[in-house]
Amino acid sequence: MSESPADVVTLHRFSDCEAALRNGDLKQALYDAGKVVMEDVLLTLHGPEHLKRRGVEARVFRRNFFNHYEKVVFPSTLEQTLTPYLAAGRGDLVEFGYRATVNLTADFAGIDRPERSAEESERLIRLVKKLSEGATMVHSTRDPVELEAEVCDALAEFDRSFLQPSVDRRTRLLEAVAGGSLDAQELPRDVLTVILQARDELTLDGSLLLREIAFYMQAGAHSTANSVIHAFHEIIHWAGADEERWQRLSDPLFVQRCVHESLRLHPASPEAWRTSMCPMSIAGAGDLDAGRRLVLDLFRANRDPSIFGAGADGFDPDRSTPRGVLPTGLAFGIGVHACLGRELDGGLPAKPGADPDNHQYGIVALIVIRLLALGGRPDPAAPAQIDTKTIRPNWGSYPVIFTKG
Repeated sequence: MSESPADVVTLHRFSDCEAALRNGDLKQALYDAGKVVMEDVLLTLHGPEHLKRRGVEARVFRRNFFNHYEKVVFPSTLEQTLTPYLAAGRGDLVEFGYRATVNLTADFAGIDRPERSAEESERLIRLVKKLSEGATMVHSTRDPVELEAEVCDALAEFDRSFLQPSVDRRTRLLEAVAGGSLDAQELPRDVLTVILQARDELTLDGSLLLREIAFYMQAGAHSTANSVIHAFHEIIHWAGADEERWQRLSDPLFVQRCVHESLRLHPASPEAWRTSMCPMSIAGAGDLDAGRRLVLDLFRANRDPSIFGAGADGFDPDRSTPRGVLPTGLAFGIGVHACLGRELDGGLPAKPGADPDNHQYGIVALIVIRLLALGGRPDPAAPAQIDTKTIRPNWGSYPVIFTKG
């Protein structure tokens, strides 16, 4: 029996959405249409199995490793990615964003790229984009049967060309550790490795392992790339022709504040869907029977004037938030399904007196800081275009020029 609009309840207020996200009797439902990628992955799993898998995979997402990656590993990756765009004096931020983030995401997911070639990166990016289309199929404007067939082909190619070689190498390394010829500290620090270490505990078969790693790849690269473009766009239009504002943007801590404000306005997923697992009473929705769907409008909740003040719809990097509310609002979720990579993408909010040289900015802010330092500006000869393949507010293209060397 199909669901009627009357069966769906939508929450708009920040406090109601926050409470619903924390409610353990509400099950993730947004990705049901994208099961080809998302069935039983960490984000959609519920209950004890979710907590068990999250506990295993969270071993990778430690603050000290985020800081090491940001300070030591990512800067060289970023500069290598920028090189051809700087040589040309221009580029497209959608293409650049994927190139800058796909290797970062692969490092954490556990996908090897032995060739380290441009062709290998382009192939991985092509697959990740298709996996992202599959995961967010509920918002796609394309024919679902045609799209699902393309996603299945992409999954098979990703499995054959990237996942299985990565599994084989890690299996050999784990056998070496078990045999005493390799120290455990020398193992890769990534999601795939910790899953293989806990294989008996988690009991992931081959198809579920494929979806789990595919989920990490598409979620990390897709959301980070889009967040970079939204932040860049907001900052450019906020600064306009105001020289004083441009001077403020020379402060990296302030740029991070701008990024957090943009993340609030443009959450990676503008909605969260939940299904009630039992009869319950929900703030803002009243009494619900089991099986009722809730739509949490995160886009509007993150613009709730009772939390973010007058003008909550606008971009204001000097905005203050109430105690206990992150400057990014609910952009990274909250509760058991909060994004494990929140600090990797968004860094840590700067405290008064923070040292700019030692602060953890997050990958999105680091990219935006570098783009601004290079004089990145929208290309006046090529206006940006919205992605028409989805109803999500994503950019399809965003051409830029670089005005500084």
